[in-house]
Amino acid sequence: MAGSGGLAGGAGGNQGTAGGPGAALRASRAPLLFAVLVLGAYCLCALPARCPPAGRVPAPAPARAEPPRASRSPGAHGLPVASGSGRRRFPQALIVGVKKGGTRALLEFLRLHPDIRALGSEPHFFDRCYERGLAWYRSLMPRTLDGQITLEKTPSYFVTREAPRRIHSMSPATKLIVVVRNPVTRAISDYAQTLSKTPGLPSFGALAFRRGLGPVDTAWSAVRIGLYAQHLDNWLRYFPLSRFLFVSGERLVSDPAGELGRVQDFLGLRRVVTDKHFYFNATKGFPCLKKAQGSGRPRCLGKSKGRPHPRVPEAVVQRLRAFYRPFNLKFYQMTGQDFGWD
Repeated sequence: MAGSGGLAGGAGGNQGTAGGPGAALRASRAPLLFAVLVLGAYCLCALPARCPPAGRVPAPAPARAEPPRASRSPGAHGLPVASGSGRRRFPQALIVGVKKGGTRALLEFLRLHPDIRALGSEPHFFDRCYERGLAWYRSLMPRTLDGQITLEKTPSYFVTREAPRRIHSMSPATKLIVVVRNPVTRAISDYAQTLSKTPGLPSFGALAFRRGLGPVDTAWSAVRIGLYAQHLDNWLRYFPLSRFLFVSGERLVSDPAGELGRVQDFLGLRRVVTDKHFYFNATKGFPCLKKAQGSGRPRCLGKSKGRPHPRVPEAVVQRLRAFYRPFNLKFYQMTGQDFGWD
């Protein structure tokens, strides 16, 4: 027993002697391993998600029975509600971009219009689920009546190379809405969203530039999405400029009724959604919808909208502004609109 104890003690003594440098080496590697794990998690978040299983795609709500057009009953915010059995159709209009530009706000505002029926979720058909076929895509759409417009929103379409060709194959008459925003602000907002899901990310500047403040890393999706002119070049191979409406994300905040008026005109609809439906929420820094009759409170977008941005050094912001400037100017020329980002 004594011998045993001596042997165990000897082994323990040797381990203790050798454990000092080993423990130090393990300790020095810990920050590196943590950084690798964080970057790995970020890369997984940044990868395009797979097409969801068919059973997980929410079925569109059936349309309600419609009284005669002249006697439509008032719905939310005093607007008439379109209803009826109708039928499922391919969208006549798509909100194709861009992420963190204001697409969710635009969709929610447009859903006030009685002649618009919109799919609430993003189906990602033309970028992730195309192999499921057009019949599957149409089965997701809400039922519409004659004279109503079917609308869907998936912001990643604008930066998906195959999307224009696929949409053109469905219908070359599709109307395309692109909500754009200052690409520097958009990139920071994109980063803020990812940071909320993956705490511990490297700084915005570390991801936006290679080697400190070296070349801009256009492989990073938060930067790449803002190259609007390059993406639009791809779309113009399939659709004329007349099929597009470019909505200012900034004006959607400062003058939502004005931008909504342009969208309703573009869709060939009467201007039903007006300034009487909005008020500005100073806390969120975003317009909200006034409460409907019988509703307890006004309706604002979710808590993720108007999320505070992390502080980014001014030198990083100025470098990115300089990088985007020529792309912005080309985009202004292509669209015939000056968005005032420079």
